[in-house]
Amino acid sequence: MNDIKTLAGLCQGSPVYIQTHDFPDPDAIASAYGLQKLLANYGVESVLCYDGKIDKLSASKMLDAFRIAMSSYKCLVEGMRETDRIICVDTQKHGGNVTDFVGEEIACIDHHPTFVPAEYRYQDIRITGACATLVAEYYALSGIEPDKDTATALLYGMKMDTLQFTRGVTELDIRMFGYLFPRCDQEKLSDLERNNMEFNDLKAYGAAIENIELYDRVGFSTIPFPCPDALVAVISDFILSLVEVEVAVVSSFRKNGVKLSVRSEIPEIHAGNLLHRALQGIGDGGGHASMGGGFISKERLPEPGRYQEDYIRNLFLDALAEEGDRRKR
Repeated sequence: MNDIKTLAGLCQGSPVYIQTHDFPDPDAIASAYGLQKLLANYGVESVLCYDGKIDKLSASKMLDAFRIAMSSYKCLVEGMRETDRIICVDTQKHGGNVTDFVGEEIACIDHHPTFVPAEYRYQDIRITGACATLVAEYYALSGIEPDKDTATALLYGMKMDTLQFTRGVTELDIRMFGYLFPRCDQEKLSDLERNNMEFNDLKAYGAAIENIELYDRVGFSTIPFPCPDALVAVISDFILSLVEVEVAVVSSFRKNGVKLSVRSEIPEIHAGNLLHRALQGIGDGGGHASMGGGFISKERLPEPGRYQEDYIRNLFLDALAEEGDRRKR
């Protein structure tokens, strides 16, 4: 379903919150912002919200560039009620990377595969390179012109999530690029795409390079300190760019557990499914065919030490072996 009028009708008469995943990236921010501006055309006011934190320079720059207001859950929770309406954008209820807010999740607009089904009054879940693509299509089909900032934000979200249209791109992504490009501020878009790495990011790259291990074209790398979710994802893209690597698994250790990012460039190994299998009963994980993310809480890990890395590596090697056996049957 992609009828914005139906969604707007469900939002009438109650406070509306547009919720992203817990660590919103440019695609999540663009999708939520674009939807907020579009719903306003139907008289629906909404609040953009998230849990976790804005932990990447590209996301912070985007909020500043478009003057986007996003509120953290801890600032909203006291005023939220069970009857409030929540729209999940670029995430799904029970997705593993999204907090269960007070209120009713009436709708979901997302481009990720579904691993834990949920009931919504309105659902638009389609596999595309970016969630912003789906929101752009709402504009195209409704006949409502996005303003220049909205078009630019949506296009930036699409470019970031598809790695400059080189990853997971569908025909709809290409069509919506053609729709948004003549409507965007190309100078602002170029400015957003420049200087998105901070000096401290180099430490994470250095650690990832120092700790890389190769097992039959699967590259494992460990960052032994916390770094932003988005940076873990970028580093997994970097590891995958090695000619010897077809599947990349990158781990970042934190006080409360381990953040994981997986990339695959071969059709036989679906990154999201690999994460889901490897972490089943241990943590949460999933994603697209070419990319996915996951998390294991501290309580599910062995005692600290080198063998934590061995434990994680073996989870994925076992899942890969299981997948190989399944394909042979």
